[in-house]
Amino acid sequence: MGTTKSVAAGLALLASLFLSSAQAQNLPKIAEFYFDEDMAAKPVQALPPEQDGLVDQLMKLRERSRKGADATVQLAGIAYAEGRAELGTQLYGEALSSVSANSIQARSIHWNQGWDLYRSGDAQAALAHWGIAAEGVRGNAGWVPPTLALALWKLGRRDEAIAWYAAAARTEPQQWNDAARFPQLLPEWKDEERATLAEVQQAWAANPPAWP
Repeated sequence: MGTTKSVAAGLALLASLFLSSAQAQNLPKIAEFYFDEDMAAKPVQALPPEQDGLVDQLMKLRERSRKGADATVQLAGIAYAEGRAELGTQLYGEALSSVSANSIQARSIHWNQGWDLYRSGDAQAALAHWGIAAEGVRGNAGWVPPTLALALWKLGRRDEAIAWYAAAARTEPQQWNDAARFPQLLPEWKDEERATLAEVQQAWAANPPAWP
C-alpha cells in the first residue's frame, strides 16, 4: 500500500512540475492559414461512453490490453467530470509516461487533458496543454486557432485571442465570419464555449487585425 501511495505521489509531482514548465512556454507563432486536419485532436475513447460498467471495464483494459493508455485517458476524463481533478491529473500523468513524448498519442493526451482542464475551470492549464499539442502538429491544424482563442479570451488576453481567431477567419472566411455557424463547425463544444467564442468573433469583426 505504501508503495502504491508513493508511486501516485510521484506521478502527481511529475505532473505538477510538467505543468509549471508548460505554462512558462510560449504559444506557437501564429501562421497565416490553418487548413490541416489533426488525428490527435479527438476525444480518446477506449470503450463507448454508454457501455454498462464502463469504469470497471476500463480498469480491466488498463491492465490487460494494448489500449491501456487510451483506457487511462478515458478514466481521467471521467475523474475530471466527477470533480476529482487530482485523480484525473494522476491518471493523465500515467498515460503520458506510457507513450513516446513526441508521438501522436502524446499530443492526443495533451489535447484531451486541455479540454478536461478548461471544463474544470482552469483555462491557464488548458492553454498550456493545448499549446504543447499544437506545437507538435506537422502542418497547421484547423482546431488550433479557435481553441487557443477560447482559452485566451477566458484568461482576459483579448488581443491574443482576436489574433488567433483572425487566423481561422483568414483560412475559411465564409465559415468563421458568422457565429451562427458555430454549432455546425464546433459540434463537440458546449453551448457556453461557443458563446465565449462568439464574443471573440464579435470583437474580431469590429476590428479585424491586419496580416501579418
